[in-house]
Amino acid sequence: MLSSKQSLALTGFITAGIFIFGILDILDNFIVLTVLTLMFFAVVLNLLYTNYKHKQD
Repeated sequence: MLSSKQSLALTGFITAGIFIFGILDILDNFIVLTVLTLMFFAVVLNLLYTNYKHKQD
């Protein structure tokens, strides 16, 4: 799925997005929240997938 560097970059984008959109006071926008939430779930699902894959090996 995602490599370690891609997961780290995605986490950085999430953090920067929350910081920047929070300062601009548009964090309550539905589209912004949807994009940030989808990126968060992608990282979490990747974490669960890689842990499950390593346990089967």
